[in-house]
Amino acid sequence: MTIQNSELDFFEIKSQLKTYLKKQPEFFDYDFNGSGLSNILDVLAHNTHINGLIANMAINESFLSSAQLRSSVVSHAEALGYLPKSMTSSTAIVSLSITNHPSGPDIINLPVGTEFTTSVEETQYTFTNPEYCTALKDGDNYVFKTSSGSTDIFLKEGRVKNKTFIVGDVSDDSVYVIPDESIDTSTIVVDVYENYLSLVPTTYTDINKVSTINDESRVFIIRETSNGYYEIFFSDGSILGQSPTAGNKIEITYIASSGEVANGGKKFSSVFTSSGKTLEVTTIASSAGGSEKESSASIKLNAPRSYSAQNRLVTADDYTAMIQSLYGSYFKDVVAWGGNDNLPPEYGVVFVSINFEDGTVESIKDLTKTMIRDQLTSNLSIMSIDTKFVEPERTYLELQTKFNIDTTKDTSSVELLQNTVNDFVVEYTENNLNEFGSIFRRSNVLTQLDNISPAILNSRMDVRIQQRIDVDGIVAQIEADQASVGIELDDFVEKDYTINFPVLLASPDKDDYVITTSGFSSSGVDCVVKNELGSTRLQLLDLNNVVRIANVGDYDPAKGLVNFRGLVIDKNSYSGDGIKVTATPANQSTISPLRNYIITLDQEKTITRGVVDAGANKVVL
Repeated sequence: MTIQNSELDFFEIKSQLKTYLKKQPEFFDYDFNGSGLSNILDVLAHNTHINGLIANMAINESFLSSAQLRSSVVSHAEALGYLPKSMTSSTAIVSLSITNHPSGPDIINLPVGTEFTTSVEETQYTFTNPEYCTALKDGDNYVFKTSSGSTDIFLKEGRVKNKTFIVGDVSDDSVYVIPDESIDTSTIVVDVYENYLSLVPTTYTDINKVSTINDESRVFIIRETSNGYYEIFFSDGSILGQSPTAGNKIEITYIASSGEVANGGKKFSSVFTSSGKTLEVTTIASSAGGSEKESSASIKLNAPRSYSAQNRLVTADDYTAMIQSLYGSYFKDVVAWGGNDNLPPEYGVVFVSINFEDGTVESIKDLTKTMIRDQLTSNLSIMSIDTKFVEPERTYLELQTKFNIDTTKDTSSVELLQNTVNDFVVEYTENNLNEFGSIFRRSNVLTQLDNISPAILNSRMDVRIQQRIDVDGIVAQIEADQASVGIELDDFVEKDYTINFPVLLASPDKDDYVITTSGFSSSGVDCVVKNELGSTRLQLLDLNNVVRIANVGDYDPAKGLVNFRGLVIDKNSYSGDGIKVTATPANQSTISPLRNYIITLDQEKTITRGVVDAGANKVVL
């Protein structure tokens, strides 16, 4: 008999040792439980158990996918050329001014690092301006601008800190550790002075922010250490350009961030004054974009994707990985695809769609896109390949759930169970959808739904999908275009519309409508659009289901297209910001979106109904 040396359970190891010894002739009649040998077996089993755990842990920590210690995960990520994201400072946009200041100077300067404060959930946070600002006197007023002339001033949350080092002998290990886990590495500024008394520095650049390096380059490299701090090191003087020399002074300036807890600041103030006049702060965009240090699970996911990109942009996955790695703190998710996969195809273009956090203002979105284009795609993409940003497309689910109830197995009322099931459906979609590539699988939902209560005997779910016609946006654009030429907009919009669904649609049915819309007014009559039963043709019907116009378009089941032709929509005759177009998918079991489509739930159209199963309730006479 052999002992299973892969077993890690103490008692199982001891049992195997007993079984082995009992088969030896000298221990045939031995009582292992009541003898001193039992203590020896305890020691042997314990020793084997500990050694097995150590070996198992050591092997697990040797691979990125199985490592549990953050230090191990970070080390493997570094080997793949991936730097885990540090804490990220929340960013706000404000405008700054001083008014009614007739005795003020011709120019007022706002130094870098001026402190601003705001409160989020009754906790005060400090923000600073990372860029130098100036204001010229205009009458009795001042409006501050950046060096580029913009009146939008960006504020970063956190306090500005400094760390100074003196470069030692070249034989020393030239690594400089910043003992602060709250550092936002994107704010690091490294200045190198000739000596301790020098006043004019040479600024070094983060190696991830440069596209080319030569003998004269001055770059620094950041890495996370095993204790969670960050360290900076430079070239050895023979590769990666120049490096500091013995006697140089290195001054590292950075912002220590509080992370995501500072998001949501709306009202800012500052103690900065000019001759007694207070700085007036007007919030343009509330603070957002702050995030915690990247988790081990996120590193495991992103490091291999970043490595596969090899710091170049060739495939769509390269774009997704690089943008997520470098700018992921600004948004929830990102997806990219080639122009050949677009509908319609557009060659020579890579499309990028970004799913920003809710409440992100347009200025932050525009800034993020500009940084991606200027700092990344312009430098690393293939020649003649342009980057085009497109907005995410929302596909809404309309879920109608029906379940049978055995009232003898749960004291909860039918209404309470209905509310519980409805809350579960909402929570499930919030946790599993709302991202690029998220797939809705009906069977997964129903399996979990049936386990909510023993009273739920069985369930079924009808799935419909919905896209929306942004009539408000169309009207606003038409009004803007016609206002520019002095033409007044009619009380209605007559236009062709094409709706793209990300899945195949059901074929025409003689009993049920495949395509329906929410209500709106057309030429003064309340109407809806439905497909003709048994046909792909679309018809305009009034609320009594009487056909008003026999042909207003059609739908293509194989392409997921719904085409409206010459549809007349009266202004302000619909609820919400547009018209909901609902369709039955060809496969209700799986809704798998393409490209920049994001699945979410339309709670207004989600219905849950519980039915008491009379056959499950027995009456005893």
